[in-house]
Amino acid sequence: MPPTTLDLAGLTTRIVGPADAKTTIVLLHGFGAPGDDLVALAQFLAARAPATRFVFPEAPLELGGLYGDSRAWWLLDLARLEAELRGGKPTDRSNELPEGLPAARDHVSRLLDQLQARFSIGNDQLILGGFSQGAMLSLDVALHRQAPPSALVLMSGTLIAESAWAPRMAGLKGVPVVMSHGRHDPLLLYGVAETLRDKLAAAGAKIDWHPFVGGHEIPATVLAAIGELLRARA
Repeated sequence: MPPTTLDLAGLTTRIVGPADAKTTIVLLHGFGAPGDDLVALAQFLAARAPATRFVFPEAPLELGGLYGDSRAWWLLDLARLEAELRGGKPTDRSNELPEGLPAARDHVSRLLDQLQARFSIGNDQLILGGFSQGAMLSLDVALHRQAPPSALVLMSGTLIAESAWAPRMAGLKGVPVVMSHGRHDPLLLYGVAETLRDKLAAAGAKIDWHPFVGGHEIPATVLAAIGELLRARA
């Protein structure tokens, strides 16, 4: 089934799934990816949870000078990132509060409000997640909304804005969280992902942790875990 494209909160948004979906999952792509980067996941996941609506918004920022349709939720210091890749030493970003994070949070939160109103989606029917920068933003949005989504999917994300996040984590008590991270991720430290996992677990979130031997990617084992999360809500 080809995706339907809507404008929600000023973001080009692709939607795949039945009109009478029981569960809706919103997935945010990572930094430097095209707006449709994760859409292909719908076909794989729908085979496990056909009563699911999949929603894929495009990040608002276009990255000039990069190959193809590259987008971002907030900007990064590319020179610093390239230096880290060359040196093989990713940085612990736990204490960083990205300048563009509040604006990105507001954008996605408004998108969720419009999506829920348009399709009559309750918080208990909504799952939020993403990959890399999209995972970080998903968690930030969930921590700042009046009521969290019913579950979170955090693929290859990391801990940022710790001073802002830590006091809010108790709001995720009881919320299922599928988390994954590659042990050899060259961009985001595996150990910091473990720290984030432990902090969320200590706050009462129900963590389903999926480490894997690999880098900054989404392996089949992680997709299977997401499929199980969706199937449990069918």
